[in-house]
Amino acid sequence: ASTMSEGRPLRLLALHGYRQSERRFRQRTGSLRKALRGHAELVAFDAPHLVPGGEDEAGEDPPRGWWFSRPGGFEASEAAEEPAGLEESLEAVARALAERGPFDGLLGFSQGAALAAMVCALRARGDPRFPVAFAILVAAFPSRAPAHGHFYREPIALPSLHIVGDTDAVIAAHLSTELAQCFVEPVIVSHPGGHFVPVAAPQKKAYLDFLGRFRPGQG
Repeated sequence: ASTMSEGRPLRLLALHGYRQSERRFRQRTGSLRKALRGHAELVAFDAPHLVPGGEDEAGEDPPRGWWFSRPGGFEASEAAEEPAGLEESLEAVARALAERGPFDGLLGFSQGAALAAMVCALRARGDPRFPVAFAILVAAFPSRAPAHGHFYREPIALPSLHIVGDTDAVIAAHLSTELAQCFVEPVIVSHPGGHFVPVAAPQKKAYLDFLGRFRPGQG
């Protein structure tokens, strides 16, 4: 908490979804950045893995992912026997925190939110690579890969806000709620929409109320 000086906007390291990129995520979170202006700044970066088959359509900005549940592919509901790429992504997050920091917390969307939850688990166990105080997880889910089960074995003691889409057809609401139950005292906010980062008035208030807990002298 020593990095959190009064009056300075909080800095959040933002982890994009599967098949997105830093640039695509920036484009899709303009409303969120506007809503958080003066309260929090989002700093996104590219996941380390290219999603195969996406290069041609994307030109300079190929789609990326944080890990794969099968060679070159990913499905949140898949209990992958040999998930690939997670360690490189954890290292990439640690590097971003060190090189672009200091950061106060994480904001993740979809697969990026699932990764952020894993980072929270490691942080709660005292892993010094991840000096973050909280996380905002939008459309998150627990990895079904048995190799990732250790992340959820003990309650994750880090403040968390979970945004759940009631009509999310990509990450079903019950998966996001299931992950939230892995945290100690999670704040869960549902919205009527689907697979996106919502910024309507009720969600904006939820973001600002949650972030207000980490800004001394605010709120």
